[in-house]
Amino acid sequence: MKEKIIEKATDLFLNLGFKSVTMDDIANEMGISKKTIYQHFDNKTDLIQACTFYKFLIISQGIDGICQLNKNPIEELYEIKTFALTHLKDEKQSPHYQLQKYYPKIFNELKLKQYEKMNTCVCGNLQRGIEQGYYRKDVNVDIISKIYFNGMMDLKNTEIFPPQKYSMPLLMETYLEYHVRAIATHKGIEILNNIINK
Repeated sequence: MKEKIIEKATDLFLNLGFKSVTMDDIANEMGISKKTIYQHFDNKTDLIQACTFYKFLIISQGIDGICQLNKNPIEELYEIKTFALTHLKDEKQSPHYQLQKYYPKIFNELKLKQYEKMNTCVCGNLQRGIEQGYYRKDVNVDIISKIYFNGMMDLKNTEIFPPQKYSMPLLMETYLEYHVRAIATHKGIEILNNIINK
């Protein structure tokens, strides 16, 4: 039952926002009593933490699966982008912003986990891209991986990118192209153009 509550609550939080969804909403949606939820979670904050790390784990496992396919490094980045967007429901209600505003402790824990995961993934991607001739040899892997992570996090800043004006798929597509064009060789640009033209 605990896993089912986490799955349903995660879905509601991503679609409607962490602040908007109440324990009553989750109970009503599942057709169970609120008491049943409280048997597994002390309070809403406890549930939000479980949902946040559950979603992080699902996305991390998916990214690991994509990385194990040993695709071309540029194609790999686009596969990861598509996978992440699918699992984040296009973040309709800016849950990232709500998490930061109303649950800063959970937000900071999640950001650290995301950084560790993304840094490992991006550093590996950059290293392979350099070795295979898709990225320039003079690319500083450490610095570029940190710039990439911070840029990706800033896409979720609703003050800079109000969701009414900028959709997350558009932002991620633009940012990814910007990132690859900045570090790619002629060989890499050819791959990038092929992906974009598809």
